[in-house]
Amino acid sequence: MGATGRRGRTARALAAVALLGLVAACGGKVGENGRFGVVYLDAQGFYAGVRAGMQAEAEAIGHSPQLLQLNAQGDASKESTFIDQVSAAKVDALILSPASATASVPAIELAHDSGIPVICYNTCIAEESARKYVAAYVLGDPVRFGALLGERAAEYFRSAGERAPRIAVVNCEFVEVCIQRRLGFEKALRAELPGARIVANQEGATIDEAVDVAERILTAHPDIDAFYGEAGGATMGAVRAVRARNKVGQTVVFGSDMSTEAARALADEDVLKGVVDISGIAVGKLAARAAQRARSGQLSDYTVVAAPIELYSTPRHGTEWLRTHPDGVP
Repeated sequence: MGATGRRGRTARALAAVALLGLVAACGGKVGENGRFGVVYLDAQGFYAGVRAGMQAEAEAIGHSPQLLQLNAQGDASKESTFIDQVSAAKVDALILSPASATASVPAIELAHDSGIPVICYNTCIAEESARKYVAAYVLGDPVRFGALLGERAAEYFRSAGERAPRIAVVNCEFVEVCIQRRLGFEKALRAELPGARIVANQEGATIDEAVDVAERILTAHPDIDAFYGEAGGATMGAVRAVRARNKVGQTVVFGSDMSTEAARALADEDVLKGVVDISGIAVGKLAARAAQRARSGQLSDYTVVAAPIELYSTPRHGTEWLRTHPDGVP
């Protein structure tokens, strides 16, 4: 392809990206500090935190790039189309939470082969491929994430005199991270309460899906003691289902990912008894920092960047989170 053809392709790609969502940092000429392609896995509040964190970090180091953004809605095909476009547009870095450990590989390989540093956060492609095509992976250890909640659940049931709790899982196990969370949860719970049983495990990643799934589980297992929600939508869907089915006082919820609704539920103390969280803002800052390092050649090998994990287990924790997050961005 000649120079004119390349320019035409880049122009078309930029126009297409603009339709998918373009945000420029405040001040200066648009794009003068470079451009990052950014993919959010879905519309849950965590990703609003990631975006806020990326922008705050970029501004803090005085190098605010233009963000070309997409909410992939868990769709690897939509994600692939976007990555093809930003690769043609020669963005300075690609920052994403991939929709699939396997289906996302070809698009990420394309970005890598186009000379674009790839930064994963929250989820990533399979490790063998990540080591080939990904510069950095911002990750809160998912096994430890689940283990913190398993320990909290064991503590709660011991205090309630329940040695063999029956627990149902509402999952997001289309991504590997959620499988690892459950394994960590189960191992920590059974280390303290060997009689604990998982009686159901069904997918319900968004709140609407999770409400339906949790209500069906309550119909099939009306005597369960708890739900474990592997992600934010799963957690709050389970909380809503417990309340809708008048199971308050019988069935509790242990969940993942803080939000305004989760913090209020924790403060209420009636259903939600523990939440483990990785701050989206913190992840966004780490991802932006890794992207800056990668684009300047400071990351030469695949690097895992540890994200902090926090446990919220009391009503006071919920109230404090609401006070420190008045805008609701996690």
